[in-house]
Amino acid sequence: MAMALRKRAAAAIAAGAGEPAVRVEEASDRETDIDDKYGEDDLDPRADSDTAEVPPPRNSTPDIFKKAFAGFSSRWKNWWIRGILSLTMISFFFLIIYMGPFMLILLVSSIQVKCFHEIITIGYRVYRSYELPWFRTLSWYFLLCVNYFFYGETVADYFVTSVQREESLQFLIRYHRFISFVLYLAGFCIFVLSLVKKHYRLQFYMFGWTHVTLLITVTQSHLVIQNLFEGMIWFIVPISIVICNDIMAYLFGFFFGRTPLIKLSPKKTWEGLIGGFFSTVVFGFIISYILSQYEYFVCPVDYNSETNRFSANCEPSQMFQLQKYPIPSVLQTVLAWIHSIALSTFASLIGPFGGFFASGFKRAFKIKDFADTIPGHGGIMDRFDCQYLMATFVHVYIASFIRGPNPSKVLQQLLVLQPEQQLHIYKILKAYLTERGLLHPALPAP
Repeated sequence: MAMALRKRAAAAIAAGAGEPAVRVEEASDRETDIDDKYGEDDLDPRADSDTAEVPPPRNSTPDIFKKAFAGFSSRWKNWWIRGILSLTMISFFFLIIYMGPFMLILLVSSIQVKCFHEIITIGYRVYRSYELPWFRTLSWYFLLCVNYFFYGETVADYFVTSVQREESLQFLIRYHRFISFVLYLAGFCIFVLSLVKKHYRLQFYMFGWTHVTLLITVTQSHLVIQNLFEGMIWFIVPISIVICNDIMAYLFGFFFGRTPLIKLSPKKTWEGLIGGFFSTVVFGFIISYILSQYEYFVCPVDYNSETNRFSANCEPSQMFQLQKYPIPSVLQTVLAWIHSIALSTFASLIGPFGGFFASGFKRAFKIKDFADTIPGHGGIMDRFDCQYLMATFVHVYIASFIRGPNPSKVLQQLLVLQPEQQLHIYKILKAYLTERGLLHPALPAP
């Protein structure tokens, strides 16, 4: 059937364009040779189609909201629903902050899993991959493998003193990367063994889809947690200014928006972008100043093995204290808040490109939202598309301009060494400090 249709189409095109019939016959003969070589099933687009299948729309708005805003227009109804749920989520976020770093880590991990689920589910629907053997299982298996690797790295960096007490954990930490590689390799081999004729291309589509999703969700979540351990201020401020920018850009666009910003997201306006930028810079000043007054927010987060709790106690560095510079007063203000300005500027001018990227992704597959988890907002991924980009920037910013030598990490590494190695380092350090005059040379024994 497919070969006959191709012959008719080729003949019709040739007739319309005035092509000689000989060329049509030659093309048909070549196609016949291809059909004989590969088989019609391998060339049939229906056997391995990548045409997007639009998920059925679903209204997840609770009945209480439908009744409360029944008399409103759809525009204002959506405005009120988004506003109420935004305040609810912000209140929940502050509650989690109050509960401490451990709950924040759990929150980040939960959001990561949900975002992964939303993106993978789109792939399943679009490529109709429910019939692919082992693919659902393998997707979640790879998620576990990557999380095992990243969380193992975190444990090795920040919980080494506790690990030293358990021999079984010492083995896991010592060979952590090898174990992670073996786990991933097992999934890779299972994937190869699960390949099925007629679905090769589709299976490799989904294999790539899974790995890109892991890169977007798991890697960025790991960076968020790394930022948290540098000090809760590096976790709270970036997330808060992105939330502020989203809200203020929406409000300025809703009330004053007239000029479209980008075709990928028709509702975004220049008025929203500019209003969001200035509001975010001001908000960044305020929240940075407030949080920098408390050790709990500016000190690195450490795990206390004696109390089995996270703590943040230190002498705040000069970076979190106002400084005087022999320069004009205007520049003093700018330099005093340079980190806040850098984060706010990125969140308001570059961060939205994460949202534009997500908009392009959704348009490519003809969907409105990643999911319908939050009425008026869409899925969890719809709320965190800019946060992941911001997390990467903050991690790079800290590594480039903020982070210095960490004595606690050096001490943790020294404790892992053999006694002979520790003594050798002690002698070298003692000689170095004595040479610089920081230690008095030991008196010779009488």
